[in-house]
Amino acid sequence: MAEDRLWEVECVQEQLQKGCMMTQHERRTYLIRELLAEQPQYRTMEIPDDEEEQKRLLRSLMNIRAPRPIGEEFLRIQDEYLREEVQKKGMIDCDTLPASPADERLVLWRGDITTLKIDAIVNAANSALRGCFVPCHGCVDNVIHSVSGIQLRLACDELMTRQGYDEPTGRAKITPAFNLPCRYVLHTVGPIVSYQLTKEHCRQLEDCYRSCLQLASENGLRSVAFCCISTGEFHFPQDRAAEIAVQTVKDYLQADGQITKVVFNVFKQEDYEIYKKILG
Repeated sequence: MAEDRLWEVECVQEQLQKGCMMTQHERRTYLIRELLAEQPQYRTMEIPDDEEEQKRLLRSLMNIRAPRPIGEEFLRIQDEYLREEVQKKGMIDCDTLPASPADERLVLWRGDITTLKIDAIVNAANSALRGCFVPCHGCVDNVIHSVSGIQLRLACDELMTRQGYDEPTGRAKITPAFNLPCRYVLHTVGPIVSYQLTKEHCRQLEDCYRSCLQLASENGLRSVAFCCISTGEFHFPQDRAAEIAVQTVKDYLQADGQITKVVFNVFKQEDYEIYKKILG
């Protein structure tokens, strides 16, 4: 078994030296080995044979990796791997999505936000703004970082190191999207509802939507997709969050001529029904 693994590594290294096209399996194996080698406690870990287990391991290693520099060769192969995975999953062009009967600039869409071809998607981030470090966690923050690649965490870390303090609730930052089909990611920190919903929570959620739209407009973007900010791990009531989202966006668009399309992206059927009722 050890000889087979060594032979596999040597083959990958030979292909890299020759500049040959690698298969997805070879790219994935290379990336896993490089990430395992960074951490002494994992260097002897066996790579599973099952493809799905390999994908989970790679995502986990990306999720837990601290924002530190990495070689250009790794990034090149990672980008090739992630872009092919995006192609396999399929992309949804925002221009093909049907508009709301009430306003042609508003769209309700249920699906995976990381498949959306659009100017920017919104990430519901935590105050550290460096992504979710829990391996394979189901939050949108984790999913977006996993599909984008480790450059996204590096870009966020650069912004936050320069800022010198955690991101305040209701504010937003913009980064490139790297391997996502969108162009940019807007990161915003929503309010955490620990007990009873308050007027302050509602104001903060309004600020999230307004900050993202302002940032998009300032950067010349014309289309934005919002996830359901704060309704997951941060426990904001879904129906009230949807009301705030739609009203804040409508109010903003009345005074803004830059943004031509806003997508309300939902993942759960329950959220879809809530937004459908509000949007008519």
